Amino acid sequence: MEGFIKFFGTGGARFVASQQLRATGGLWFNYKETNLYIDPGPGAIVKIRASQESFEPAHLNGIILTHKHMDHSNDVNILIESMAEGGFRKKGSLFAPRDAIEEDAVVFRFVRDYVDEVVILQERGEYKIKDVSFSTPVRHRHPVETYGLIFNVGKTIGLISDTRFFDGLPACYPVDYLIVNVLRAKSIENHEIIEHLAVEDVKKIITHVRPEVAIMTHFGLNMIKEGPDLIARRLTDETGINVIAAHDGMKWEF
Repeated sequence: MEGFIKFFGTGGARFVASQQLRATGGLWFNYKETNLYIDPGPGAIVKIRASQESFEPAHLNGIILTHKHMDHSNDVNILIESMAEGGFRKKGSLFAPRDAIEEDAVVFRFVRDYVDEVVILQERGEYKIKDVSFSTPVRHRHPVETYGLIFNVGKTIGLISDTRFFDGLPACYPVDYLIVNVLRAKSIENHEIIEHLAVEDVKKIITHVRPEVAIMTHFGLNMIKEGPDLIARRLTDETGINVIAAHDGMKWEF
């Protein structure tokens, strides 16, 4: 084991976030000596501090926002401050889309002074921080500027953040392991109303990509009611791919 992803939350969207039916704390990504935090939504700092394992935000090297919606960014300012030891030690990197920084910004201006650098994410961007290289292969179809991530850590790990399905999406994530935000249990005809993936979209994606493991997360209310574990088992049977439904507190090692 050279790294892990800790799921400090597997819930998504406004109803689940506001009721905390599932936690919405985002992901801690570790590889060798590098620690990154992805999408610190509501409750991230509380979940980190309450964990039975020892996770110290001051050990973070960077924070990544895939986009600025509150269920992905609500705790970004306190986590930056914690990474920088209360702002007394300038440290780390912030990676975020331009509209999270410049337009109706979710990252406070004074907090940006606590990090060594602010890096603007863009389509087909390539980035490196210590032991980890990652890229943003395509801009997603979502109401705000949104990017998925591909980490190159010997093997490739993809994270498909919030988006509606579109032609070409699966081909952008030719990875060994794939994490997918799947909000909805069932598809709807008008994707403009709720621009998130549904289970059938995930099936199309993983059938095309054929990852060694696919992990579903970021569940909406209907997904939770349907039972993510049951859906994961069904997708495994239908595709022959090992599909896992993440749960709050899950630690996936790679």
